[in-house]
Amino acid sequence: MPGPGAQMDKTETLVWLRRISGDLATATNRRLEETLPWYAEMPPARRSAVGLVAQAGITSFIQWYDDPGSTPWIAADIFATAPRELLRSVSLTQTLQLIRVTVEVTEDRIKDKGEHLREAILLYSRDVAFAAADVYARAAEARGLWDARLEALVVDSILTGEADEELPSRIAALGWHGHGEVSVLVGTTPPLFDVDQLRRTARKLGVDVLIGVQGSRLVLVLGRADPPNRTEDMPSDLPFPEIAKRLEPGFGNGHLVLGPAVPALVDASQSARAALGGFAVARAWRHAPRPVEADDLLPERALAGDPLAKQTLVERIYRPLQAHSADLVTTLWSYLDNGRSLEATARELFVHPNTVRYRLKRVSEVIGWDATGPREALILQTALILGSMGPDATRRRPPAARRTHH
Repeated sequence: MPGPGAQMDKTETLVWLRRISGDLATATNRRLEETLPWYAEMPPARRSAVGLVAQAGITSFIQWYDDPGSTPWIAADIFATAPRELLRSVSLTQTLQLIRVTVEVTEDRIKDKGEHLREAILLYSRDVAFAAADVYARAAEARGLWDARLEALVVDSILTGEADEELPSRIAALGWHGHGEVSVLVGTTPPLFDVDQLRRTARKLGVDVLIGVQGSRLVLVLGRADPPNRTEDMPSDLPFPEIAKRLEPGFGNGHLVLGPAVPALVDASQSARAALGGFAVARAWRHAPRPVEADDLLPERALAGDPLAKQTLVERIYRPLQAHSADLVTTLWSYLDNGRSLEATARELFVHPNTVRYRLKRVSEVIGWDATGPREALILQTALILGSMGPDATRRRPPAARRTHH
């Protein structure tokens, strides 16, 4: 049990510490400017806030030295003096540097006051470092939960097409690095979903990603990214189908559908509509690849009543052929109706088979689809049927009025 002399020494030490606390704070701020470049480059208001944290640490140590049992509360109070935005601008590493400088300055002033005071400083600095780590961990956890909710809201807005004026600011708040083209990928959620691994894979592929989990459905909004720390091994501008193929292991079993590329993130709802429409009908194509592009499911989507698919078929196939040459439309009709037989088509049209072959090649050059393949023949025939039906075929029909029974 300490005697009266030890107690007197502690009382005198506390009086001395309180007397020099202002000088310690001033010396600490000066040392911070001399040794930490990031501190000297801060705006004055933020530098002042960091200085307040250092000063609070010194005051807190004096209180702790008087009553060591108050450690948890006093350590937490140090960071309570800092404005909330300081946590976003000062990293945990920088905070630990701040603690180290403060301890060094204090040690220099007390080195002649006995080993017990120096040990007290070291013990207290350890508690403060743990308190700092706890503060940053809690902030990161809260930020992570907020980001997850915000990301889910953004993805839902894209899927529903109900974008508002706040969507760009919400996307910016998520740290979106995407620029240029965007595509939406829809699949199933795996039983053990590793969202961090999916993000790492996306970064390696040179794309940014927004992730939405809607029950059993997993939605990725992919955008070409230009990260600030790009490395040489990062590919640039991979085709979206190739990106989808490399992301495929991150999805659960089932179909995986990639929407068409759109110019920017604000247009992503168009890609999302196509991807969702394709995902709903992908099982109707027995040998659909994984992943499959939504535009390769145009016939199934059109049969399911998807107005976007109908419009796409007419605008990308029927109208370009009609505008180019009536002979191309007639030849394509005849070729498909005759079971893709060159000879039967030539007999019906009274032309040489080579003429039919030439016209089919022109069809492929005009619209990009080859009528000689069975799958593409189905796509082309669906487009011809819809185009010949006129505008009513692609118009969205209003819901039928419900009959009232009397």
